[in-house]
Amino acid sequence: MPAFEYLALNAAGKEERGIMEADTPRQIRQLLRNGDLIPLEVNEVAQKQKKTEGRSLFGGGRLNPADLALMTRQLATLVRAGSPIEEALGAVVRQTERNSSRRIFSAIRSRVMEGHTLAGALGLFPGAFPVLYRATVGAGEQSGHLSEVLERLADYTENRQHNQQKVTTALAYPLILLLVAIGVVSALLRFVVPKVVEAFSTLDIELPLLTRMLIAASEFLQNHGLTLLISIILVIAGIVWLLQRPVWKARYHRLLLRLPVIGRITRGINTENFARTFSILSSSGVTVLDAMKISAEVVISIPMRRSVLEAAEKVREGMPIHKALERSGYFPPMMVYLIASGEGSGKLDEMLERAAIQQEREVQTKIATMLSLLEPGLILVMGGIVTLIVLSIMLPVMGGMSQIMR
Repeated sequence: MPAFEYLALNAAGKEERGIMEADTPRQIRQLLRNGDLIPLEVNEVAQKQKKTEGRSLFGGGRLNPADLALMTRQLATLVRAGSPIEEALGAVVRQTERNSSRRIFSAIRSRVMEGHTLAGALGLFPGAFPVLYRATVGAGEQSGHLSEVLERLADYTENRQHNQQKVTTALAYPLILLLVAIGVVSALLRFVVPKVVEAFSTLDIELPLLTRMLIAASEFLQNHGLTLLISIILVIAGIVWLLQRPVWKARYHRLLLRLPVIGRITRGINTENFARTFSILSSSGVTVLDAMKISAEVVISIPMRRSVLEAAEKVREGMPIHKALERSGYFPPMMVYLIASGEGSGKLDEMLERAAIQQEREVQTKIATMLSLLEPGLILVMGGIVTLIVLSIMLPVMGGMSQIMR
């Protein structure tokens, strides 16, 4: 039974939008009239979705990581319990509270009920379901182990969403602290220092170098503060624009890999993504070459992604996976060793999962250490700047008092 998106007027004359299932648009209109609604528009979700080439009806065909993780877990649980896929999708539609998510899964359910595969229906929304997701579901359908594949996808999406949330939460405090520090220093230079300078003009003393520097900074901020702000915004916008160009983006990623601490964290995050994705695809029955090429899509770093694709070509020519990856020099020896062990024992997916877990723990430790040093560092810098401002103000005052005492 297809799903239809409707726009109707209620008894108060306000517009209402929603999704209902029926055989024809005519039935939807009749159901709306029975519910004291005046139908204005009725459109089949799947057909309208097809016309917009993968974009949802309102606001883009995307799911945030939390919604994707939750719905994947719900779907996996229902399929594992023996529910047919169309009934499981219907239950997910009824459970979700977000209209955008309900539209997406309603369209998917309609396509499945028309006879399409689940992976094919997910292809309507490439922005919501990445290549890894669709390929894994397709492999699960072909092998007859869809419930197990969905369970692994649920674990994967939940773990990824949890890690992203932890990093975002950890970065929130240092970012707020940095913004507060910039605001406090700017306010002091813009509003407090000028008033103190007026008092200095009455003192017949030579101002210390630190005070003269403070006054110069304050005058510059007053005279060119807006220009400075606009320049900073333009520089940031220019950097963002450059990073959208493939050549500059690749240079930026190579620079990140060369940095002492950031480089190791970048390699660790990309290695974890690659290993975990490769593990899921391998255990789902996807061929090694296809699994490597799909796994390269989740590698954010362009040099590392290219090295994976080059390694896939070497594997196609007959080279072992661990040797092909080792030649790039980007992947840690522990992961290479575990892959070699997996190839030798026939437990490649298991060893890849171990490599992903090991990289995840190492990255989390490094990020936690870096953040634990960053927070007191920002406090010290902020305290040092404020101390310099206070000293710059107090030194002339103390000099003036000493002259008066004489």
